[in-house]
Amino acid sequence: MKTPEVLFLDNDLLVVSKPAGTLIQGDRTGDPTLLEQAHEYLRRKFPSLDIVYLGLVHRLDRPTSGVTVFARTPKAAAHLSAQFYNRTARKTYWALVEGKVPDEGNWTDEIVRIGGTSRVARRGEGQEAKLYFRRLDYHNDISWVEIELHTGRHHQIRVQFAYRGHPVVGDLRYGAEMKFGQKALALHARALTITHPTQGTELTFTAEPAHHWQK
Repeated sequence: MKTPEVLFLDNDLLVVSKPAGTLIQGDRTGDPTLLEQAHEYLRRKFPSLDIVYLGLVHRLDRPTSGVTVFARTPKAAAHLSAQFYNRTARKTYWALVEGKVPDEGNWTDEIVRIGGTSRVARRGEGQEAKLYFRRLDYHNDISWVEIELHTGRHHQIRVQFAYRGHPVVGDLRYGAEMKFGQKALALHARALTITHPTQGTELTFTAEPAHHWQK
């Protein structure tokens, strides 16, 4: 079983970098998951532990890569879950999107989920979705953007950019014309800022995208 790239470890937290294409938790495919890999990593690192607890407090879509945090105690899980629910955890993403986007912008839409996909809805028909972005670079009709999520709706980044004609590279579900590897999108959870569940200090974790982003 693969060993996850560990970004941080203490008695309360395990923070890893999720590769694109890896499930966080099991589904009907039965494919290996990041949660299983993290459990195995802790079993090997701490063989004297009888029980390895890992709480899943947030999720990334399978084709998305980047920073993922697990709680190592039920108390830490409760604190972290509250931060994500109350939106005090700050999430920054990088994305490569088709076309040239503006230098920066604040977008507010309403999004409705339909099965495994989502779409922008008319006012009053969906849930509010807000984000801020700035363009970091533009080359070969691809914009590299940094995104701060103010809400966490299903497929939010993918839907809001596709709605404006700038689908994430590799996101064929939402109209992308360019491919981006197997089971992968050019969407990366670059940074995550949380409050440590027992120490109360603010921590920021960052993860580098895969090397093929450089291409």
